[in-house]
Amino acid sequence: MKHIEFLSRPASVETPLHWPFVKMHGLQNYFVILDRRDGNKRFDVEDVIRICSANTGPGGEQLLTIERPSSEGLSAGAYAAMRIFNIDGQEVGACGNATRCMAYLLLEETGKDEVRIETTADVLLCRRAGLSEISVTLGPISMDWRKIPLSREANTHHLPVESGPLKDGIALNVGNPHAVFFVDRLDNIDMPRYAPAVQNDPLFPEGANVGAAEVLDERTLRLVVWERPGILTTACGTGACVAAYAARKRGLVTSTSIAVHLPAGKLEIELLGDDRVIMTGPVAFCCHGFIEGGKQR
Repeated sequence: MKHIEFLSRPASVETPLHWPFVKMHGLQNYFVILDRRDGNKRFDVEDVIRICSANTGPGGEQLLTIERPSSEGLSAGAYAAMRIFNIDGQEVGACGNATRCMAYLLLEETGKDEVRIETTADVLLCRRAGLSEISVTLGPISMDWRKIPLSREANTHHLPVESGPLKDGIALNVGNPHAVFFVDRLDNIDMPRYAPAVQNDPLFPEGANVGAAEVLDERTLRLVVWERPGILTTACGTGACVAAYAARKRGLVTSTSIAVHLPAGKLEIELLGDDRVIMTGPVAFCCHGFIEGGKQR
């Protein structure tokens, strides 16, 4: 509870140049979190880049903000809204690890066992799954080329894009675009060498998160993800969701409960019958403090 209390301390405690922040991680996927429900914090792309850089700010792979939900979000039961910004300052629609961290803070604030969070992609149901474990229902996952989006009609089950050993991929969207490639041995794949060509292929007008997955057995995958705008991440929650979904679509796994092992640890993915998935995994607190603010209203 102390972390969200620090983050949400009264505006009178802040100064125009200092905002309270919390830094958390989900499987070493690091996030800087600001509470903007009071409406007085304004920032631009340069602020996001500065905050996410470990040289000029707390450092993180994304900046998250807690916002007041929209009227549509309130109608869907959202307690709060979340915005997600990549290290280049661009806003994105979804991040599984970020949602778990945000949900943990809001669950601590409410004292409840579940909370709904509005994102630009959907209103997400989040639940406690243990002392520091959170479950998030994501989806529906789409393979419609228009929703991913692709720049032209193409077979999303067998992508006409390849780079080295990354061949015969699957394109999906779960609030953000993904391309998943199944490989025989994940340890042999040099993602920094081959993934950028897929991420930046003209077929993906908004870029794509690129995953390479190895099937270990009927309910277990290994996965590495190259994330937009160009990071080899230790964990990707939405990447784990779409990899499990794609493996089931390909008939590579038979179970609907799939363990996805990422470089920093494991996520449990449960495939539901309506193209939605439940992702369960850990969260952890790093630190809190004050950061130099930007423009005030």
